[in-house]
Amino acid sequence: MPRSVCVYCSASDNISAEYFTLAAEFGAAVAARGDTLIYGGASVGLMGEIARNVQQGGGKVVGIIPQSLIDLEVAYANADELIITNGFRERKAQMEARADAFVTLPGGLGTLEEVFEILSLRQLHMLEKPLVFINHNGFYDPLARLMEHMQAANFVRVSLESLCHFSLDVPETFAYIDSWQAAV
Repeated sequence: MPRSVCVYCSASDNISAEYFTLAAEFGAAVAARGDTLIYGGASVGLMGEIARNVQQGGGKVVGIIPQSLIDLEVAYANADELIITNGFRERKAQMEARADAFVTLPGGLGTLEEVFEILSLRQLHMLEKPLVFINHNGFYDPLARLMEHMQAANFVRVSLESLCHFSLDVPETFAYIDSWQAAV
């Protein structure tokens, strides 16, 4: 069953080529599955790499981008649908509403800011959609350890497994999404 998959990731071009390879693989997989990409609407970094690969595979790309980033000329003009928002909060709300699942590739502070909102909503049972971190070459190991530490200190009240999944690669990511079921 085709889904709308929201991805959070870096918009930087100044990162290792291995992350672009991962982004290309992820984009190709989205297209091959017939899923729709929901993302931040940028033409640069991993965001642009994913979007181009989704379209190269015949898939649909929905970019959601604040006007302030369009003004910096980073919007992916070739998106099948480009939604322009008044700011980042509206962007996040639209991405959340349109997505059936969330996937996080390597990224920086903006990536973490967006995905932590999803984690918080998942913890509060206000959002029942799967969330996966692609832990490419252990990129998210420090985050997983921090989250385990927070849980051990009782700052996270639910099991980490119920909030998110750390996958090793793209195939495991989609296998998890396909098998995910909302808590009863």
